Formats: sequence, C-alpha cells, structure tokens
Amino acid sequence: MGYLISFVKYLLEHFKTVLESGSVGNASSSDEELEQWEQIFMMRDENGNSYNDKRKKRSIWCRPSCIPVSIVIVLIVLVVLVPLLDQPNIVQMNATSAPISLHCSDECRLSLVESIPEGHMYPPNVTHLPTKNVWLDLIDEAQTQIEIASFYWSLRYNEEYPYNSSIEGEQVFQALYAAGSKRNIDLKIAQNWPSKQFPNVDTEYLVKKKAAQVRSLNFSKLLGNGILHTKFWIIDRKHFYIGSANMDWRALTQVKELGIVALNCSCLASDLGKVFDVYWSLGAPDAVVPDSWPDELSTDINMEHPINISDPQHSYGAFITSSPPPFSPTGRTNDDAAIVSIIDSAEEFVYISVMDYEPMCTFTHKLLFWPNIDDAIRKAALENNVKVKLLISWWKHSSPAEDHFLRSLTDLSQAYPKVDLQVKRFVVPSTPEQDKIPYARVNHNKYMVTDRSAYIGTSNWSGDYFTTTAGVAFVFQDLNTEGSLQNITRDIRKDLQEVFERDWNSPYAVPLRRL
Repeated sequence: MGYLISFVKYLLEHFKTVLESGSVGNASSSDEELEQWEQIFMMRDENGNSYNDKRKKRSIWCRPSCIPVSIVIVLIVLVVLVPLLDQPNIVQMNATSAPISLHCSDECRLSLVESIPEGHMYPPNVTHLPTKNVWLDLIDEAQTQIEIASFYWSLRYNEEYPYNSSIEGEQVFQALYAAGSKRNIDLKIAQNWPSKQFPNVDTEYLVKKKAAQVRSLNFSKLLGNGILHTKFWIIDRKHFYIGSANMDWRALTQVKELGIVALNCSCLASDLGKVFDVYWSLGAPDAVVPDSWPDELSTDINMEHPINISDPQHSYGAFITSSPPPFSPTGRTNDDAAIVSIIDSAEEFVYISVMDYEPMCTFTHKLLFWPNIDDAIRKAALENNVKVKLLISWWKHSSPAEDHFLRSLTDLSQAYPKVDLQVKRFVVPSTPEQDKIPYARVNHNKYMVTDRSAYIGTSNWSGDYFTTTAGVAFVFQDLNTEGSLQNITRDIRKDLQEVFERDWNSPYAVPLRRL
C-alpha cells in the first residue's frame, strides 16, 4: 500500500506542474473549462442527463488538463477503498489474536470452594477450601456491605432437623446476624418468594431484628413460572462467591457442592452487582420485568468481550452469565449461550458434572423439548471428535427419564468409530441415619471444564433453568500459553479438571445402569 501512496504523491506533483504551465497563458480558457465542468456535474435534468450535449461533455473530458486530474482521482479512490475492502480480514485477525479487549486492574485471587459431605472420603490433599470457612471469611472481610442472592434459607438448627452437623450453618447465620446488627454492615438479601416448603424463617428473623433488608421475587407474577435459583455473595462490590451451595446447613455438611471465590476482584464483583441490582429491583412491591433495562445495568463484559483478570500467577479471560433472558440487560451473555459456546470451542475434551440433565422443560404445563445443550454435546462428539464425559448425580429424587436421555448419548459411541461419549452416575453414600435427612446426600455440582475454558454455575441442566429460572455462572478461559505454564503452581481451570477426574475415577462414580 505504501508504494501506491508514494506513486500518487509523485503524480500530484507532476500534474500540478502541467496544470500550472497550461493555465499561465490562458487563464480565461481555464475559467471556461471550470464553468463547463460545473455545468456538466451540477446541472442535470429530471432523468439525470446533463443540459450540455454529449458532444460538449466528450470534448471537455478529452482536454489534456482533465485527463491527469481524472487519473489522480481514481488513484486516490483506490488508496482509500483498498484498505477498507480488507477490513473484515483485519477485524477477524484481531478477534483471533486478541480476544480480550478489557483489562481488570485488580490482582484477583481465585480459589475453588467445596463442600464434602460427612462420611464422603477422599485421599488427602485433593479437596479445596471448605464452603463454610470461605463464607465466614467473606463475612469478616466485609467493611460496609454484604449482598446475597439466594433460593431459600435454612441455616439454623431446629427441632425439625435435629442433626449435630447443622452447627456449621448456625455459625454462618450468627456471623451474618452479628454483621448486620452489631457491625453496622448493610446486609441485603434477594431471595425466592417464600413457600410452604421453603418458608425462609431465617430471613424473617433477620428482618425482625433489623439486621438485614430482604426482598422476595415472585416469579409467578414476574414470568408466570420459575424460581430464583441463584446462589452468590458479593462483599463490598470487591469480593464474591458463586457456586452450587444454597443458604442451607446441609449445603455445608450433607451435600457435595462446588463454587469459586474471588478476592480483591472489584471489576467482576461490580459486574455481578448489576445482576443483584436486577434482582433487587424485581423484589420491590408491584415490580414488573421491563421491556428494556436501564443503561446503568448494562455491561461491556460478556462472551464477546471477556475481561482479562489475573491472580498472582495466572491470567484468565472471564465474564458472568445470567438467566433467564428477560433478566439480562444489554450486553449480558445468556447462561445457555455460554455453555453451548464453550462446548463448541473445545478441541480435546468436555467434562460436565451436574445434578440433573434433561433436554426438556419439565416444570411447564406441557412437556417441551429443549435440545440446545444436548445438540452441542452430540456435535462435539460426532463432528469435532472431542472426548465428552458426563457425571450426573443419582439420588432418590432423580428423574427416571434421565437414564433414557443419557443412554441415547452413550449409544453414539457404539454407533460410530472414534466417538468417545461416556456417562457415569455419581452417588453420595449414606448411613441409615444420614438417609433420614431430607434433600441431602447428593452431588449438587453444576460445572463444566474443557481443555480451554471452565464454567461454574448455579443451574441444573434442563430447559426450565435457562428459560424461566434465575441463575448465574462464572466463565473463565485460560490465557496462558503452554510455555508460560512451566512456572505456574496453581491454575484454576486445571484445578477444576482435576476435581472432575478425581470424582470420575472415584468409587462413587458408577456406570450408567442398563435399561
């Protein structure tokens, strides 16, 4: 392109000399030519034809002084247009080589968080930070505000569930109560509308004692169906937790949970705060879902523009997703869209660990087929030759229909060569006494990890959780090259992969039963 620009400059200088020499002795002729040129291009009839005849037009354009001008104009047009014609390729190249356009100035510290049920044994040093400890640390870190988005509350010991392990939930509850009542921390809670099954007595107590502000979202009025199934904490819009654990003592001692905690990460904590602000507004009296959300709730951090965050040893591209779509202001990536994109971009493997898996909407009046994620899994295994493993929970509340859907996935490995699609069930063992605890002893995880990305969410994988139920997820992609990994001692994506492989190879993972 540089040689073309230089050539144009040369022509301009050369023809400037020609034009000047031709006009010195014949100024009136030049004026006449200019006047005729203006008439030809400025005065046209209703059909676009010049009022001057074609003969005059030809004679003017054939004048020596007009020919070089025409050449120069053509060359200038080429100089301007050629780079623009190549612009899509430039954009595509930049999108491939530099997908991260936003950078977080914070040095975020990321860690996996787990709840391991009592009696569920693993070898030493293969588990991560306990959920209870992380929650208590977050409460202690709070300076001004704690925001919690939750499904329901059942943290305290009570006569209905007289189990000693509930003491850990009691400790968390008392710490929150002290923060709101004694430390003057602004404790705000967005929760699902109370019901007979989930009366939310804990939050009633906090409100009565003026230790918290609580708003409940009525999904029957907001969307006609669904629940607030989200589980996240935000501390001072600086630290946050996202994971599968409900505000329930069983989530600390009787249910297997997984989440992530981010410390000193205000860029993403503030972005997650916008999701909380959506919930908070919808918990107001007579709230309705608006046709469009205010601009202050929109986000620039999403699947197309993840933010570059780093901990002391690693860099990630990260963003936060949300569901359902009516709860997503401008820029927010929908939860299911992120899941499908992660599966599509995998090159080697996709590992999925969720409690429920059904390509259906099962809580609607009429069964609805919802194949978005299921199609992506099949495509990854069949077209992309990606190794796919699904670890799906098995407990007393599992839907019998799940086995049929899961079996149809594994059958693909038998139907075609080089297709590797495996499914196992994960069972949390119980003693006779533990078996009496309602809604416990289950692997409640909701995550996915691939060779490139990881996803830690709050939703089960059936259609309802992405269409009418509120949830969030934290998505991150490893940005470090293979060479830079040599000095890395911790890698969150790799940690999550190791959690899956630990569980997959454990005695708690059993083959899919034969139908």
